[in-house]
Amino acid sequence: MARVKRKNKTSIPAKYILLALTGVCFLLMFGSFTFGWVSGPVGDAASYVFIPMQRGLTTVGNWISDKTYELSNLKNVMKENEELKAQVDELTDELNTRKLEQYDTEDLRALLELDEGYSEYNKVAASVIGKDAGNWFDTFLIDKGSKDGITVGMNVITGRGVAGIITEVGSNYAKVRSIIDDMSSVSGMVLSTSDNCVINGDLQTMDERQMITFSNLKDTDNKVAVGDQVVTSYISSEYVQGLLIGYISEIHVNSNNLTKSGLISPVVDFEHVKHVLVITDLKTTTQTQEE
Repeated sequence: MARVKRKNKTSIPAKYILLALTGVCFLLMFGSFTFGWVSGPVGDAASYVFIPMQRGLTTVGNWISDKTYELSNLKNVMKENEELKAQVDELTDELNTRKLEQYDTEDLRALLELDEGYSEYNKVAASVIGKDAGNWFDTFLIDKGSKDGITVGMNVITGRGVAGIITEVGSNYAKVRSIIDDMSSVSGMVLSTSDNCVINGDLQTMDERQMITFSNLKDTDNKVAVGDQVVTSYISSEYVQGLLIGYISEIHVNSNNLTKSGLISPVVDFEHVKHVLVITDLKTTTQTQEE
């Protein structure tokens, strides 16, 4: 009768046993190197395997630590940078405000000096509230009108001299045409010689040279020179006399050999007009009073 072989159900495949033994060996080698469990040849063998591994792990760990530190620092730096930007913006706004306040103070101080320089005339202070398009204040609006006693024909001064004349008036505003406007024509006088001339607004010349033109100067004695002051003339029908217009920059003899023309540098900064004084004495009124 044949014997039947029983199959061992608890047998373990050889490959698993090999893997387990390999794992135990690595564990013993790692423990030997790290904790000193095993010494001798096994420990030496473990050192060859695990030293490079530990170096690699240490390098990776240090790299991760460095990157984590750098990222933390970067976040702190970015936060500080945002705070510094906010501080810079705040300081810039404060500086701009102070500059504007300083400009206003200087402008008002100059206006006060101008008021004292023309103390013989009655005046009303006003602020510019608008202007036509372009770089120059050739025509602009002020915040005083008929309710403040402003009327058409009144002269406007600012800075160091004459700015223009009132051409339109509302209840709470007035329009000013400056002496640089193309439509402007002012009777002027050279202060040193009392010779009369006509000052014409010229925006093109203002754009090119920052000057206005004069013509019909009868300088028969050739005494008028570059640098002479030009003021509003007593023969002007619109402007009170003696308001400073500017200084002669160029003089040319006309083709008729009888008159001269040239250029004047105006004393008013027509690129920046903010506050003005309106002379409430009309030229007709002052003429009547003088007579």
